[in-house]
Amino acid sequence: MFPTTRLRRLRYNPIIRDMVRETTLEVNDFIYPLFVCHGEKIKKQVGSMPGVYQMSVDKLVEECKDVSSLGIPAVILFGIPKSKDEVGSEAYDEHGIIQQAVRSIKKEVKNLVVITDVCMCEYTSHGHCGVLKDEEILNDETNELLAKEALSHAKAGADIIAPSDMMDGRVAAIRKILDEKGFQNIPIMSYAAKYSSGYYGPFRDAAESTPKFGDRRSHQMDSANVLEALREVELDIQEGADIVMVKPAGPYLDVIYRVKEKFGLPTAAYQVSGEYSMIKAAGQNGWIDEPRVMMESLIAIKRAGADMILTYFAKDAVKLLS
Repeated sequence: MFPTTRLRRLRYNPIIRDMVRETTLEVNDFIYPLFVCHGEKIKKQVGSMPGVYQMSVDKLVEECKDVSSLGIPAVILFGIPKSKDEVGSEAYDEHGIIQQAVRSIKKEVKNLVVITDVCMCEYTSHGHCGVLKDEEILNDETNELLAKEALSHAKAGADIIAPSDMMDGRVAAIRKILDEKGFQNIPIMSYAAKYSSGYYGPFRDAAESTPKFGDRRSHQMDSANVLEALREVELDIQEGADIVMVKPAGPYLDVIYRVKEKFGLPTAAYQVSGEYSMIKAAGQNGWIDEPRVMMESLIAIKRAGADMILTYFAKDAVKLLS
């Protein structure tokens, strides 16, 4: 009891504060999301995400070299196709934008893990995550296309496959086709607990994937549910997921904690576009200390139990850590 116990003793000296710090951020914690489009010499800033760009493959390779030089271990790629159709054909085309980007990065950049997002929403003309019948997303038919997409990414050289669609059984379908085609050593990072969230708005600008009608509540999770998230994660693990992800991160820290505590599997968390854009906007308006709030938000995600953090702040955070 006070005065014998004085917890401030370990706070006065900054070096001692660092020595007793319980949670630390490291460069290896980060995965950097990137958006790639067709064309040459394109680097177009996303209006709702300052500092985030749509890039052609040549510019993307330059960016990946910079990312690697900072020590960031991995990037995750999102594609913007040349054309869209009802079944998202470019998603699984061997000459699609992601497939081109993966081959170029693997050729030019060493020691960088390339993760590919596997979904249909960027590639379909209707903007939904799968095959439609009227306005219903067909689960099993969508899984067949997701498996084809995953296989095409693996053939191009992707190091990790990351399905983000939230169809039932898609991890099993992807694991099956990868194993059958000789890619049994390619890990799957499953968006296992992906919530239907208002925080995704800026991403849909960046990926040009806003639905033409309706929303994604029929397959993404209700924000009120955590026990359902644990069931989703457990099923994905049973189907072959090697890494599980919670998305978004900041509003779902309790879910990250529960997932890590229950399963102990490598756990990723995605600090999504809305989280990023809010911090950037408040910082640019002088309402907050942007670097401080950025680091505080990231340490919170790590403290909750995330082993890796997908964040648009990755480069900025690493520079501060250095």
